[in-house]
Amino acid sequence: MKKVLILLGPTGVGKTGAAIQLAKDLDTEIISSDSMQIYRGMDIGTAKPSQEEKAEVKHHMIDIVDPTESYSAGKYVGAVIPIIEGLHQRDRIPIITGGTGLYIKAITRGIFSGPSADWTLREKLLEMEKEKNGSLYEYLSRLDPEAAGRIERNDIRRQVRALEVCISSSEKMSRLQDTHTKPLPYEFIKIGLTRDRKELYRIIDRRVDSMIQAGLLGEVKKIIQLGPDHTPMQAIGYKETAQYLAGDIPIEEALRLIKRNTRRYAKRQFTWFAKEDGIQWLDVTGLSNSEDIYRKIVAAIKVV
Repeated sequence: MKKVLILLGPTGVGKTGAAIQLAKDLDTEIISSDSMQIYRGMDIGTAKPSQEEKAEVKHHMIDIVDPTESYSAGKYVGAVIPIIEGLHQRDRIPIITGGTGLYIKAITRGIFSGPSADWTLREKLLEMEKEKNGSLYEYLSRLDPEAAGRIERNDIRRQVRALEVCISSSEKMSRLQDTHTKPLPYEFIKIGLTRDRKELYRIIDRRVDSMIQAGLLGEVKKIIQLGPDHTPMQAIGYKETAQYLAGDIPIEEALRLIKRNTRRYAKRQFTWFAKEDGIQWLDVTGLSNSEDIYRKIVAAIKVV
């Protein structure tokens, strides 16, 4: 089977620079697996590759939809497969890099589509959640405990979809996922980058400070003008900044919350990837230069 290289790991670990070096070495292109970098105008808060970095190596799946549009793992897989096929036709090994575990899982294991959307049912479910916070998770735990165990308590969107599948099909979503999902026909070489937690958290804190200096407040103002209820406004960095801009919290508290929530997100990423099979983990503690991280990756793998 044709190969696909996946470079994964928590936010701030050093994936972007190393992936660019690796893509240049392999004369190939990069496919982002970041669920927030798909949105146009969300550059600083999502730590997108710079214009200079994108000029060095072609990047896919960045800036493909507006923040007002909805997106899903299914759409992601549908868009990525032709990119992978196109690179393989040119004898290139695609490099997928990012930290959205759901996207990586969808690519490596395939995607379950399930019944089509039932907007009337979705509205009823959302009304239930408004009336009582946490009611959807409790409902899903009764209908499909295994599916509930795979979804975070604050992930309302995925809870609604799981309940929709259970109710519309009269089948547990977890069972349908296990029986109807087929892996994609590629050989996936998965490399995971990890760091000492304290060192990673220091990097995250510095990155947040840099984002503020780079103009995150102005970026969030522009996104707010499109409407406060869009999914991207729930992203870490945007939600807390919006609270500050609304006058709900001081800037110092917004910064504290962004740093705390980003550290918590990194911890959740570690937990998610720990459940994935076939990842070769490389500890890059103490390495701050992307060239050094790249050399460690090259020394550990052989993809051609």
